[in-house]
Amino acid sequence: MKTIYAFVLLLLIPCFGIKSQVPISVNQDSLKIGKSVLPGLTVNIPEANYEKTLKAWIKILETGTKSKVVTENNEMSIFGAKTKDVVPTTLNVYSKLIARDSSLQLSASFELGKDKYIDKTAGETDYDKAKNFLKQFAKDRYVEVAQDRVDSEGKKLKDLQKELASLEKEKTRLQKSIQSNNSTIIEEKNNIDVQNNELKNVSASIIDNNSQLSGMDEGPAKEERQKYIKDLEKRQKKALGGIESSENKINKSNSEIDQANRDISTNEMMQEKVREQIAQQEAVLQKFTNKLTTIKGY
Repeated sequence: MKTIYAFVLLLLIPCFGIKSQVPISVNQDSLKIGKSVLPGLTVNIPEANYEKTLKAWIKILETGTKSKVVTENNEMSIFGAKTKDVVPTTLNVYSKLIARDSSLQLSASFELGKDKYIDKTAGETDYDKAKNFLKQFAKDRYVEVAQDRVDSEGKKLKDLQKELASLEKEKTRLQKSIQSNNSTIIEEKNNIDVQNNELKNVSASIIDNNSQLSGMDEGPAKEERQKYIKDLEKRQKKALGGIESSENKINKSNSEIDQANRDISTNEMMQEKVREQIAQQEAVLQKFTNKLTTIKGY
């Protein structure tokens, strides 16, 4: 039971760092620009990167117009912006982007004309459009954050899957190595049997011919017999060398088989570990995928 509990806890550990998705809400608020306090809207953008969000915000304000965002003391302003999602005409936008603990706070004030700003009292239609404009911007940034994390966790999963495939391939190679070495052992044992038979016959022939040689008179026949005995001795030496070579090959193959079996045991333990990591990573990826789906539904 303790082992099962520990395993379940191990699976949950990677998920502890996953932040739950946070609803995006836009609220009416005031915005201080210089010495003026302007009516505006505020939206929180969870988990977003400040520099990326600032760049995206400036880009969306400058799109479709030659006007540029002017920044002074972290206060941004642009005159003649064309945000058709808010109003069909040009307008002035004052805004601030502030970093919080785990989110960014974007505040914006939309000026339709001199001292005429979008707020509830000015008209529900423009007000709702401005709210939706800010909400969509915040949602897009939140989706980017979630998508980046999904991509990152997906890459981790693919890397683990590649690692498992590599381990499986290595195990197959080791198994083939064992099969090859077993075949070598069988071949070399057969060769030893052949060489032993050769050695037995040649050794017996050497003894017999030496016995005959001792009773022969000097002359060509004796010389021929001596030459024949030398050939037999060469065959004897060759058979002994063949036996020694086969024994060495058998010893080497047995050593390689033992090493391969040890490597397979290690490989299987590593595969099991990687499979557990894959299961954990699949759970993490699914969490972030679900989070992304929820954010896209905002």
